[in-house]
Amino acid sequence: MSMRMRFALACAGVFLLLSSLVVVTVYFVVRSSLEYRASVFTPDRITTVRPDGRTLSSKRDSKGYELARGFGMEVRATYQRSALDDVRLGGGIAVVAGTAAAFGLGWRTAGMVLRPLRKVTETARRVAQSHDLTERLGYKGPRDEVKELTGIYDTMLDRLARSFDGQRRFVANASHELRTPLTINRTLVDVAVRRPDATEDVKRLGESLLLVNTRHERLIDGLLALAEGEQAVLDRRPFDLTDVAEHVLDQAAKEAAEQQVRLHRLLDPAPTLGEAVLVERLVQNLVENAIRHNHADGEVWVTTRRRADRVELVVANTGLQVPPYEIETIFQPFRRLHGDRLRSERGSGLGLSIVRVIADAHGGTVTASPREEGGLTISVELPADQNTA
Repeated sequence: MSMRMRFALACAGVFLLLSSLVVVTVYFVVRSSLEYRASVFTPDRITTVRPDGRTLSSKRDSKGYELARGFGMEVRATYQRSALDDVRLGGGIAVVAGTAAAFGLGWRTAGMVLRPLRKVTETARRVAQSHDLTERLGYKGPRDEVKELTGIYDTMLDRLARSFDGQRRFVANASHELRTPLTINRTLVDVAVRRPDATEDVKRLGESLLLVNTRHERLIDGLLALAEGEQAVLDRRPFDLTDVAEHVLDQAAKEAAEQQVRLHRLLDPAPTLGEAVLVERLVQNLVENAIRHNHADGEVWVTTRRRADRVELVVANTGLQVPPYEIETIFQPFRRLHGDRLRSERGSGLGLSIVRVIADAHGGTVTASPREEGGLTISVELPADQNTA
């Protein structure tokens, strides 16, 4: 129940309670007052007031007194019932009408009071959905509680923006600085290995160094992709997720053949919006992860489809059994299943972290679940392109 509805119901409830007490009080006051206004007795005459306003007067003899007294009692009871019925009916109508009016007035007043907060909420929602920390609420109004709240929120956004920008710049600069010496190392080792007088020990050592160098390069590329994926995707262009999946599967076919893994494609049209290069990296990481964390004669299923306002990419693979409690940890940077931290050919441990970051930047979600036969099923949902039927 919204705050506006609660405020309106509170106003209506308070009015209902107070007006009911007033009506009950008036009812008993009128009832008590009517006990003495129906008949007037004097020493020699009895005067009775009829409900229609006329009076009946009789002398006070024994017979007339009893008749007038009986008639007065009857008239008094009739008059009292009629008056009390009018009080109940009129009071009930007034209570119901007043309660409805109090609800409407409370609803309108709450709308006026909450209008600034509604604008603040809309702006905050837009900032959260766009991942653009440069936008501010910029509330302009009287110096009240709302103004203070929006000022604190803008200050918090400033600090978050500076923190994220500093982190991204550090990762990007460090990655670029580290890439240059690694490139030089790879060139030097490759030249040393290819020399005619190179011994077998030098060649084996060179191959090991090249393998370590390649792993470090993948690590740096992953850090760059992680830093780029955390940025907002502002330039959203239409593309088909199926085309991206086809391209990635064609490139991964050679590695799958070497690993003796069969690829299965179940690709239906899945139009979406976003940065196609980042989404290609997302699909590539999922497919490579499914191939490398597999066993000989294993299988990988890649599915794309559209569901209402979402498009879905599902990558499932065979492999080792995955405990359910380890599912969430695989999306954390540098985390691997089964304590696999030394086999560099399986990646740097950033693949699924990059997948989640890219999906979040596109307003999507990533979920994973273990297969009973072994392996994983990872589903990625992205917003569909509504302009494409």
